[in-house]
Amino acid sequence: MGEKLETLRRLMAREGMDAYILPTADCHESEYVGAHFKARAYLTGFTGSAGVAVATMEEAGMWTDGRYFIQAAAQLKGSGFDLMKMNEPGVPTVEEYLAQKLPRGGKLGFDGRVLYTGMVKSLQKALAGKQITFAADKDLVGEMWQDRPALSAQPAFRLKLSEAGLSAADKVADLRKDMAREGAEVLLLPGLDDVNWLLNIRGNDIDYNPYLLAFAAVEQEKVTLFAQRAALSDEVVDSLREDGVDVAPYEGFYDYIAAIPDGACVWIDTNKLNYAAYTRIPAGVRILDKPSPVTLKKAIKNATEIANTRNAHVKDGVAYTKFLYWLKHNVGKAELDEIAASDYLEARRAEQEGFLELSFGTICAYNANAAMMHYSARPGSAAKLEPRGLLLVDSGGTYLDGTTDITRTIALGEVPQQWKEHYTATLRGMINLSRANFLYGCRGINLDILARGPLWDVGIDYKCGTGHGVAHIGGVHEPPNGFRWRIVPERNDSCVLEEGMITTDEPGVYIEGSHGIRIENELLCVKGEANEYGQFMHFETLTFAPIDLAPVLPERMTDAERAFLNAYHEAVYEKLSPYLSQEESAWLRQETRAI
Repeated sequence: MGEKLETLRRLMAREGMDAYILPTADCHESEYVGAHFKARAYLTGFTGSAGVAVATMEEAGMWTDGRYFIQAAAQLKGSGFDLMKMNEPGVPTVEEYLAQKLPRGGKLGFDGRVLYTGMVKSLQKALAGKQITFAADKDLVGEMWQDRPALSAQPAFRLKLSEAGLSAADKVADLRKDMAREGAEVLLLPGLDDVNWLLNIRGNDIDYNPYLLAFAAVEQEKVTLFAQRAALSDEVVDSLREDGVDVAPYEGFYDYIAAIPDGACVWIDTNKLNYAAYTRIPAGVRILDKPSPVTLKKAIKNATEIANTRNAHVKDGVAYTKFLYWLKHNVGKAELDEIAASDYLEARRAEQEGFLELSFGTICAYNANAAMMHYSARPGSAAKLEPRGLLLVDSGGTYLDGTTDITRTIALGEVPQQWKEHYTATLRGMINLSRANFLYGCRGINLDILARGPLWDVGIDYKCGTGHGVAHIGGVHEPPNGFRWRIVPERNDSCVLEEGMITTDEPGVYIEGSHGIRIENELLCVKGEANEYGQFMHFETLTFAPIDLAPVLPERMTDAERAFLNAYHEAVYEKLSPYLSQEESAWLRQETRAI
């Protein structure tokens, strides 16, 4: 891997660059990227979904967040890149680092197609006064990557009204009202989540995200979808045309922007629009820079999406329960490792009607491996499962009904007392947030303490948010809702919690070299009582699968917490038992017993 860094530096020297920056991104600022865009992983060896690599002629750093500290430390060995732990004391930001390292009059290179405009503006501000030249059209890693995968163009499909709840034409009509209020003639949509939701289209161009690679431009009289024609059948093109959508070549997005007439007002979000697209906006065009209204609209699920999502969670719960039954009955009797367990769970999901794909790569982590929040088992190094300790399984599926995300930590046998204490504190935090009753206007930052409190009481924290929004038949991480104890601007997960939003609830404990614990359900925000104090809100639990009682210390729980768990388990049994075998149902009855 160190040889790749040296090759990069030779190319930098050829271009007269003093530094080169490489994010984890595609042209759409997607969280997960297709194989063609995994340039940062190719260069550094770090495979996590979040990170920014920066190379100078003398040093190199790889910035990532707390979810990946342990994983990155292992994968970066020998690469020449030092791990830069984001938000940790003494660790500079990428902008601060470059301000320190770049010489006056220096040159910074990057590929403007994969660096969003907001990041470039932040760099410009940090480097102001140093007369830095930006070389924004340099895909140096692309020059190095001889066997780079081609841009994906998998077949796309349209959602039925019974799956989406609203037609694309209705969604566009509603969107145009927002544009008219803001005085915008053009709305540019670079985000795959926005484009695919708005036009009720889905694809398979990114692992775990059922999205078509595409841009869109919305005007008052027309909508243009910029996509690879090879991904669109004649039937899909015809159905788009019926909804008033024209289809243009994928790369035509940039020429379209350059042709926007002077005096027009174009609505963009510089935290989504890549810099190469931004620089094509003509000087005479007025820019409205604010988040796309699509972001909030798709986060508030309609009645059809909610009803279908409930169905998806029953299917997912059945698959997960069959997996738990199999695991409990086979550990210690058969040769099992993390991959075998993960594969069995995926097979049970694939049996469910309407299953499309996993919603993310399954995290199946035994004992110490579970201390890595986003651990991924690899052939040849996957841990063998023994009848002792804990197995953390974080997984989900995308169905034509909706998208799921569930974590359970499972006792495979004897569990140390301290681990039980950590498990019970985690469970209490998950339950406390699930039980929240709060006034409308609260944000996730107001409620996060409910989940962290039991862990903070014993001096433990986790270096990530407590929960994130979940899309409908889309990405498992969806802004703008979430639970977090402090605002992290780049996360965009601190909005007011609205009726219809779906958010995960997943506190955890991560003790490096020892064990990891996480328990996760999805929550639907619903209206409660309205009185003289305002509109109260609460959560409906959508996830249904047994929570392992073996590591629970009931005496450490309050009466209200135990009552919630017992009622939840009764609901799990009622919803799932009709779809299980007689043996599985009898086992589930015992696993959901009252404590």
